[in-house]
Amino acid sequence: MRIYLDLCCFNRPFDDQSQALVRLQTEAKLVVQNWIREGHHSLVWSGILDLENMNNPDEERGTAISAWKATAELDVDTTASVE
Repeated sequence: MRIYLDLCCFNRPFDDQSQALVRLQTEAKLVVQNWIREGHHSLVWSGILDLENMNNPDEERGTAISAWKATAELDVDTTASVE
């Protein structure tokens, strides 16, 4: 199965984990990440993720998120109409 995670998903583990909902969403995202790492599913990347992540105010967070691009099996080009 191909899975696309938006930037909010990638950022969730970096958010304040003191709220139960944020912790649950983080755990769900980490499970999906593990499925991708283990080869059960494949990650889909997009130019939109690159664009949004370039505006990430936290450079360390942005770098960690960008590293996932190398894991993606499919990188969807951004068309002029999408931009």
